[in-house]
Amino acid sequence: MKLAVRDWTNKEIGSFELAEAIAGAEKRSDLMAMTVRWQLAKRRAGTHKVKQVGDISGTTKKPFAQKGTGRARQGSLRGPHQRGGAVIFGPVVRDHGYSLNKKVRRAALISALVTKMQDSKLLVVDQNSFSFTKTAQFSAALSGMNCASVLMLQTKEQLQSVRRVAANIPNVDVLADEGANVYDILRRDFLIISKDALERLQQRLTHVKAS
Repeated sequence: MKLAVRDWTNKEIGSFELAEAIAGAEKRSDLMAMTVRWQLAKRRAGTHKVKQVGDISGTTKKPFAQKGTGRARQGSLRGPHQRGGAVIFGPVVRDHGYSLNKKVRRAALISALVTKMQDSKLLVVDQNSFSFTKTAQFSAALSGMNCASVLMLQTKEQLQSVRRVAANIPNVDVLADEGANVYDILRRDFLIISKDALERLQQRLTHVKAS
């Protein structure tokens, strides 16, 4: 499958041959949802914590005698049923992350790319035509391409020059191609990827060397 390659004036200047392993892949919403949940779980800080019995300051003395008072026996003032006492079964500091099969992550990323292609919201650009030095110029170029919410994927070599002019534009994210992920692709309306970055990404996803 051939994808049009455009310059930053939205003019078609070439094409890119997309591997059949990506172009012909099935859209799997279930795998994308699974991967997004996995990504968000890994991002959770997990620093929430309640005080358990061992964390409560206070005496260990029995509040009153075991027998003879007519009251229910009590062993501690730090128990969960006492005012100012501990919380039982509350959250503790922990890692919310879990493992997800690599094949699932790969299939979900391919599915995210397929989703953008099917929605005509995947744009391949020739990075050699990127000559912007001012944020206003770059913002105007994105407006000319009708891209208000964008994720841009670049190679490491291209990353800093693009990130510098895109830093203050709302709803525009810039990532290196090796950082491509399902969550960031889906959270933005358009995906703009440089031809060089797409070659590298395709190589990783299909295990085929770039031409």
